[in-house]
Amino acid sequence: MPLSFTGPAVALSALREALGGGPLALNWVTNAFMLSFGATLMAAGALADLHGRRRVFLMGLGVVLASALAQACLRGQGAIIGFNLLRGLQGLGAAAALAGGTAALAQVFDGAGRMRAFSCVGTSFGVGLAFGPLLSGWLLGVAGWRGVMLCVAAVALAALVLGLRCMPESRNPQAQRLDRAGALLFTAALALLTWGVLQGPEAGWSSGAALLPLAGAALALAAFVAVERRVQQRTGQPMLDLSLFRYPRFVGVQLLAGAPAYAFVVLLVLLPVRFIGVEGMAPLQAGQLMFVLSLPMLFVPLLAGWLTRWVSAALLCLAGLLVCAAGLLWLGGCAPGTAFAQMAPPLLLIGLGIGLPWGLMDGLAVSVVPSERAGMATGIFSTVRVAGEGMALALVGAGLAALLAWRLSALAPQAPQAMQAVQSLHAAGRAAQLLVTGNIAEAMALLPGLSAPAVLAAYGQAFGILLDVLAGITVLTALAVYGFLRAGAPTDTGAGTDMAHA
Repeated sequence: MPLSFTGPAVALSALREALGGGPLALNWVTNAFMLSFGATLMAAGALADLHGRRRVFLMGLGVVLASALAQACLRGQGAIIGFNLLRGLQGLGAAAALAGGTAALAQVFDGAGRMRAFSCVGTSFGVGLAFGPLLSGWLLGVAGWRGVMLCVAAVALAALVLGLRCMPESRNPQAQRLDRAGALLFTAALALLTWGVLQGPEAGWSSGAALLPLAGAALALAAFVAVERRVQQRTGQPMLDLSLFRYPRFVGVQLLAGAPAYAFVVLLVLLPVRFIGVEGMAPLQAGQLMFVLSLPMLFVPLLAGWLTRWVSAALLCLAGLLVCAAGLLWLGGCAPGTAFAQMAPPLLLIGLGIGLPWGLMDGLAVSVVPSERAGMATGIFSTVRVAGEGMALALVGAGLAALLAWRLSALAPQAPQAMQAVQSLHAAGRAAQLLVTGNIAEAMALLPGLSAPAVLAAYGQAFGILLDVLAGITVLTALAVYGFLRAGAPTDTGAGTDMAHA
């Protein structure tokens, strides 16, 4: 799944050349996967309990395999739309595989064995994040963008074969029917919100193309809350148990789940586009820088669990997020063209900082509520985490485009020959959208009279401001998480007196 997420980001420039597509379509390469993944994860868990965890796991892997193979078969300009549809389908399969697989693991193992099993899952995610961009960069140079998609298919096939041979079937005999209305409304709210955010920079935030989806998202969310309350009263088994948000420590965990989205995950998409599309790095060199960013994920999460013997989880999360914020501020000062040796330290600092809360989040998700509600808490946590990543990508991409449009329009008075090309903020916004997706050639064509160094400098300034904002958000989140996690006593001594034992 990390390879499914990071691989297309590394290959985005190659995808644009092979399959075409404007900035909006290219933004959906990542967002289509994250949106369908996050919006259906909780529903997939309910289906796994109802119809069988092994069955849902294998069906999900089959969908991932088929969609990855179909993506590799696409060709020709305009095929990016079909590619994005397949990416959305791949997200559905990934949600089913994750929900069914983790639920099946929880049934096979218990006690210390369960902790070791889930530690292996977490380690595999770390390996995927660390080596995924490096592997994708190498595959892009050796086999092109199709090699990246075929690699995903190969891993999915291996997991499918092992699952068929080794996994026992299990289901929850008390499981009830899927809350279809809740699932549909939740998915609609996320889809409309993402669509509105992506339309804003290109069509204008006051346009109907942006306002109508955003208004529809608000209505769908309100309807979802009303439906879940009614289902809670009628059956006691809603898709989302809103009463859990009465626990301050549970609210803190949800804030913590969102922190990596804008402090780390967005960089997994923005940085490859910057390195390859804007700065013109070779894919393998960009992969090496991304490896530096993700390398701490291989060992820092395990270190965080060990440190909880002496330091509280709240304090570790606070320290990690503050270190991550410092790395973001440092990275914001690195202009395009900065040497590898100067780029690597802030990237490493970001990875080190985010690794501390990353290693504690899953355990905290189940330790801050009564044990009988741990399953629902895990489902909510996973959904907030993945849906938050999708929304962060859309919002941060829109923010970078707005900052770029501002900086490019500010350059126009300094370059008389560019005045006709940059006659309005809309023209600058179009060029900014192209730069956000790594298409510097077409962006420069819209900016005659502006030199490439001037455009790169504007990009670096906008990128730096964006990272400063993300650092500020990370600091505020760190303080809020620390406050919520320290509020009140743990809700269930059976879950452990602290996350240290989770």
